[in-house]
Amino acid sequence: MRQYQVQLLERMQAARTNSGARVNQLGVLIGAERFLLDLTQAGEIVPVPPVTVVPLTQPWYLGLANIRGNLVGLIDFARFQGGSETVAGPDSRIVTLANHLGFNCGLLVARVYGLRHAGDMEVVGDRLRDTDANEWIPLDLAALVTDARFLHVGF
Repeated sequence: MRQYQVQLLERMQAARTNSGARVNQLGVLIGAERFLLDLTQAGEIVPVPPVTVVPLTQPWYLGLANIRGNLVGLIDFARFQGGSETVAGPDSRIVTLANHLGFNCGLLVARVYGLRHAGDMEVVGDRLRDTDANEWIPLDLAALVTDARFLHVGF
């Protein structure tokens, strides 16, 4: 519980000052790839809720879910990128987008690794490599919500 409180305090301070936003990021597993999400662009992390399928939508659009009284569109980002379907397991979570991005949606992630310090990682092309030789892909959620393909979930 103490660790959670410390992480929450770090996240709130980074969001308030916008400093450290590129240093402290949320590490997640989507498909077979590790991604880093900017804490100022990520909202809540919740267990995978029941999903209501919406007909005539793209295969990567999982449907709608009720998260704390809000209807949220759920996205299988691995499929969005052309990968295979993400099967929700015990470690799977939904990471919602921050309110200021203007989209009530969340990404299905296979696993949440927690906070990662990008400043301690080595830049390798468009990826970051940590001290354990894991490669991470920065994912800009603000850019994602402007992607024309992402905005058109229907056929």
